[in-house]
Amino acid sequence: MALNPYIKYILILSITLGITVTIAYLVSAILNLPINILTVINAVLIASIGAVTINVVSRFLKVRVSNYIGKTTAESVSLVIQVLGYTIIAIVILTSLHVGDTSALFGGTVFGLVVGLALQGPLSNIFSGLLLIFSRPFNVGERVTITTWQYGLIAPSYPPKFWSNDFLIPGYTGVIMDISLIYTTILTDENVLMKIPNSIISQAAVFVHKEEYRLVRTKYEVQKDVEPDEIIPQIKERLKGLGFLVKDPEVKILDTTLNTYVLAIDAYCKGQYEEPPRSEIIKAIMKVVKEYREEKMRAR
Repeated sequence: MALNPYIKYILILSITLGITVTIAYLVSAILNLPINILTVINAVLIASIGAVTINVVSRFLKVRVSNYIGKTTAESVSLVIQVLGYTIIAIVILTSLHVGDTSALFGGTVFGLVVGLALQGPLSNIFSGLLLIFSRPFNVGERVTITTWQYGLIAPSYPPKFWSNDFLIPGYTGVIMDISLIYTTILTDENVLMKIPNSIISQAAVFVHKEEYRLVRTKYEVQKDVEPDEIIPQIKERLKGLGFLVKDPEVKILDTTLNTYVLAIDAYCKGQYEEPPRSEIIKAIMKVVKEYREEKMRAR
């Protein structure tokens, strides 16, 4: 049976208070701080109310301001508000706990070292998030390809069709949806939301797809009874009629086998995607080869 949401919140708050009181007594015994139950409860309430307030204000401003200054700038404003807000909360909590300068210095040194080691990964993500937002290697709404710096070009591990010499770039392609303190959210081309830690993004190679057109290579295998000097001019002429081509394509023989040869068609096509123009190019070549064979059959 599901618990009432209010009961859940009460249980979570009770458990948090219990754990906090226990930790507070241990810390007070180690650092000789004048901490009692009331001051601890007061600190927890300040932290809870402050965190909720900061998140509500930052999200509200991010939504309202993004229409005027852009999504990425709004993310920066939201992040600055969070950092300043949490800093102020930390100062208020230390004041409410009556932490003196000497105790704060000693405690900050000891616990700062422990917490820093324990939170090395999350802190790395936070600082990387700040770097991404302020340096802006990409903006929210842009389509990018993310590939980590540890991996370069790798040869295919399967027998590639057409005896290809191509290399693969391992990466994830999609639209940047959000840049937060910890994660960068990408909606991949497969329509799957993916959250990548900012520490990974800051070390990755990022391909930003802002191009108006791109080179698309298409390969097509043809039987050797089809004369290349006859079919290649026909293919070029047919492809000129495709409206998405930026300039005339190049058609050349890439490789041969015992009974076939492989044509490589290099065409500059409008847009950021390869598959749609490649599909239309293949269909055009299929029609040309079919017409060529029918003409040869009639000539006989």
